[in-house]
Amino acid sequence: MTRFLIAPQWQGSPSARAMLLVDGAAAISGDLPRRDTTILDVPLEAGEALGTGVHRLSSLLRVRELLREGMAAADDTAVVIGGDCSVSAFALSALDTSDLAVLWCDAHGDLHHPGSSPSGAFSGMALRAILGEGEPQLALSPGVARERVIVLAARNIDPAEEDELARLTTFTSADIENADAIAAAVSATGAARVWVHIDVDVLDPAEFTGVSDAAPFGVTTAALVAVIKRVRERVPLAGATIAGFAPRDPEDAVHDMGAILRLIGAVA
Repeated sequence: MTRFLIAPQWQGSPSARAMLLVDGAAAISGDLPRRDTTILDVPLEAGEALGTGVHRLSSLLRVRELLREGMAAADDTAVVIGGDCSVSAFALSALDTSDLAVLWCDAHGDLHHPGSSPSGAFSGMALRAILGEGEPQLALSPGVARERVIVLAARNIDPAEEDELARLTTFTSADIENADAIAAAVSATGAARVWVHIDVDVLDPAEFTGVSDAAPFGVTTAALVAVIKRVRERVPLAGATIAGFAPRDPEDAVHDMGAILRLIGAVA
């Protein structure tokens, strides 16, 4: 059984369209089974940086506590629906990650730290925090070991992230067709479980439009679903995140919902 945790967080995003992430989470929740879905009472206020390099930190800390509580109450596998993609860091902070691999499916590296980030937005620091680095109030302790992190289809990478990305196992959008190789890489980490993070901007904008920062040359929904299924055949799923859905209007939400539901089916 799968428990869906809806975290309509916008405060981690650098986008002027960040509030549309709230609408995206609401649209997804409307298509989920009500009895298996919990909508977290995420604060709407921006919050304060609290003297750090992370914008809106006070609200982010509140969302983290809400997600930890939700994860603790979920007896079954949890699928977290964002909101911006930094909710993955908060979900993983509630788990024992000592035996966990992370498959990071995202157009962006999210490998900044507060000193390198041009925006101060935590979504661009989320994977770095999962590795245990960055703002101490948000970084996992201990972090997930680099050798257990697999990055798929990251293609919009800032120069400050390049060295960090080079330290991780990566697959390009073109590699998506070789699902066996990606699954083998996850299995080769030796992890007992895997968390699958999906920021929907990993999808090609020709197929999926409801994102804040589209990046060309993404993957198809069908190919990503095939990868996830193959990974799950090799390594049990600990949980998953689907985040980054920011439809401009209800019509766009309907257009993209088919892809969203296929991704949910792959991880649920």
